[in-house]
Amino acid sequence: MNTQLTIMLSQAIDAFQVGNFDRADSILKRVLQAEAKNLIALNLLGLIKASQTKYSEASDLLRKAARIQPNDAAIQYNLAKSLHDCGSLIEAITHHEKTVELTPNNPYAWLNYGITLFDLSQYKQSLDSFEKALSLKPDYTEAWSNKGNALSELKRYDEAIAHYDKALNLKPDYPEIWSNKGNALSELKRYDEAIAHYDKALSLKPDYHEAWVNKGATLEELKEHPKSATCYLKALEFSVEDSYLLGQAHHQMMLGCDWTNYENNINNIFHLVSEGRMGAEPFGLQGIANSEELLKKCAVIYSNDKFPALDNLSKFSQYKNHKTRIGYLCGEFFNQATSVLMTRVWELHDKSKFEIFAFDNGLDDGSDYRQRINKAFASIFDISKISDLEVVKLIQENEIDILVNLNGFFGKARQGVFSYKPAPIQVNYLGFPGTIGIEYMDYIIADKVVIPEDSKIHYVEKIAYLPNSYQANDDQRKISSRQFSRAQFGLPEDVFVFACFNNNYKITPPIFDSWMRILSLIRESVLWLLADNPMAKENLIKEAVNRGIDSSRLIFADRLPSSEHLARHNLADLFLDSQPYNAHTTCSDSLWAGLPVLTLMGRTFPGRVAASLLSALGLPELITNTQEEYEALAIELAMNPEKLADIKFKLAKNRLTTPLFNTPLFTKNLESAYVQMMERYQANLLPDHIYVQ
Repeated sequence: MNTQLTIMLSQAIDAFQVGNFDRADSILKRVLQAEAKNLIALNLLGLIKASQTKYSEASDLLRKAARIQPNDAAIQYNLAKSLHDCGSLIEAITHHEKTVELTPNNPYAWLNYGITLFDLSQYKQSLDSFEKALSLKPDYTEAWSNKGNALSELKRYDEAIAHYDKALNLKPDYPEIWSNKGNALSELKRYDEAIAHYDKALSLKPDYHEAWVNKGATLEELKEHPKSATCYLKALEFSVEDSYLLGQAHHQMMLGCDWTNYENNINNIFHLVSEGRMGAEPFGLQGIANSEELLKKCAVIYSNDKFPALDNLSKFSQYKNHKTRIGYLCGEFFNQATSVLMTRVWELHDKSKFEIFAFDNGLDDGSDYRQRINKAFASIFDISKISDLEVVKLIQENEIDILVNLNGFFGKARQGVFSYKPAPIQVNYLGFPGTIGIEYMDYIIADKVVIPEDSKIHYVEKIAYLPNSYQANDDQRKISSRQFSRAQFGLPEDVFVFACFNNNYKITPPIFDSWMRILSLIRESVLWLLADNPMAKENLIKEAVNRGIDSSRLIFADRLPSSEHLARHNLADLFLDSQPYNAHTTCSDSLWAGLPVLTLMGRTFPGRVAASLLSALGLPELITNTQEEYEALAIELAMNPEKLADIKFKLAKNRLTTPLFNTPLFTKNLESAYVQMMERYQANLLPDHIYVQ
């Protein structure tokens, strides 16, 4: 190297050390023009680009340096970090491995290696790297903290907390560790302690976006919806990039029926999603959106961000089992809507042709439903305390042919498991009424009402069309013999009782406007709603009064055991459905109990479910197509007792003679869909739309 280049490099290093990156950048580019393979210039310029978050440029420069001198540990270290930061994790691993090979006693290299393994969801391997870093540097705060993160991902929460405590003993003013420990406490349902830890993190760093998000999520678990919304909105103030926070905050507001800034919020959410940005999570968006195109965009954004396709652990060879093995993965194998609908199907599966396995991410509540579920399955695996990768191996060890996702983005979901594609055929069904938005989900089970032929473009999965309705039902559901009186529930005796037992987040201002107009015209009437939470009750009463309806005309029903809840339906006269998200299980509840459901046909899957159920029950006359039709029919049925009586008689007659509650027929049709999926797979054909006749 000539003297002039040596001087220039010295000047560049001086500029770099005092933070004058522009001057250093300019000098180093001149050095490289003169000597393209100058290692010092390539490495230093790479570090400058990385510090400016220009990771792709940094990686290109450092790759050149590594090709020139592959055994330079500093270059390998810098390249691995830069590749990690630009998202090239697999390539980064190669250079981490080279770095620790060259400098096996470098704790910082082991830490960074572990972080990349962690980001690749290789949590057990990352533990080894963090432990190696700690063996070299026992007071390494970041290694204790990151090992805690890996243990949390492996659902070893008590161990994780112990590691966070080690880190906090070393550095008590580290807000990230306080927040991460809060997450582990929250997973253990130690919610008050978790919130105290988030508050500590926020006292150290008031603009700490993730701590606000984590606190909001824990308050959500506690059903403290207004406080949760406030946290998400606070996090939004400190979010430097797109996030789902506006949608999350708005959904919490909807759970409390707080419609402050409703139009402004939903328009902003719709705008963000339509531009391909992170405006909302898919489940929350379904409660407010009337566009299948928008719902698909949201699902695609969310899945690719949160649950991208990961490398499959093994190449599939077709299993040689005599029976088709179906795995149902769900977090609600207990007395909850999904199991209420599905338990009879599991009992009726043809065990001579199918073996069914439950992968349970929830709990055993000891209920009658759970006892039936335990008997229905060949095996039930508790996956609630093991990592996604361990679940994947369990699925593959049991040679599952068809893995059914009963959660999607709802409830105690494990969407990350499906991202590994652990089964040859993966099916989206029931829990989330819409597309998952990513290619590793092969099929969605539907019918031609919830997904008309011209709507297929809005679903990434291929459609498995069932005849009649897509929704399973239990033809053995018990209705209590208890005789309830209206007085027991605060209902007036001589009035028309409209009812809607949907979750409160499904009540939007437009549908509530319809209900209030109906009440204003049917003066001797009340509206019977589910008492989901105190804030929702308070807000709904306020909204009714604002629309000129006396607060006494809104009656709220506390939750009851399922059989008793079904029995009290006979105290109501007509169920008014919500929109854009219909009654689903609550619609089946009502129809099974003999209470007619009036619905408004929506423009999305979740907005067409009640129409699907009514069609399968032979009651299309209760399906309306405009808000005006919906209100007019509600008023007509309230004023024409003979017409309503005819509908109730028809409902009673059709209940056990039409397909909706014919569980053996439904199970046969569902199995036919599974058979056709398997036939395509066994013939080495890609998934395609299936039509069960």
